[in-house]
Amino acid sequence: MKRNHILAMLMLVAAIVIFVNASGDIGTYYTFEMANKATSAVKVNGTLDPEYEIKYDPAENANFFSFHMLDSKGNSNKVIMTAAMPQDFERSEEVVVTGNFKDDTFIATEILTKCPSKYKDEELYIRSES
Repeated sequence: MKRNHILAMLMLVAAIVIFVNASGDIGTYYTFEMANKATSAVKVNGTLDPEYEIKYDPAENANFFSFHMLDSKGNSNKVIMTAAMPQDFERSEEVVVTGNFKDDTFIATEILTKCPSKYKDEELYIRSES
């Protein structure tokens, strides 16, 4: 075999390995009920539960906060994160947490938030003018 053929085959194998590894992170979103049964880290999406307050005191521990979240089925559960609270977390429209359960608490290793658009009010104003 020529050197170019071997190189092309190695690149193809590397691309397949990268694709397979990346596809494992695309997984589906779980509800808290499903996540409680999972044996590995999962993603749960939902919204902040307005009935509970966010507990964060950076003077006491800047790398710990907890909150309650409603999953896509409307079930509320306590979530603990051992990292600094993201900026504008309280204003989040949607929250995605990655982690797993310990006892009855979801321990998050990663949090992604979708904050409201700063252009939303302007968009509504422009639409009402036409």
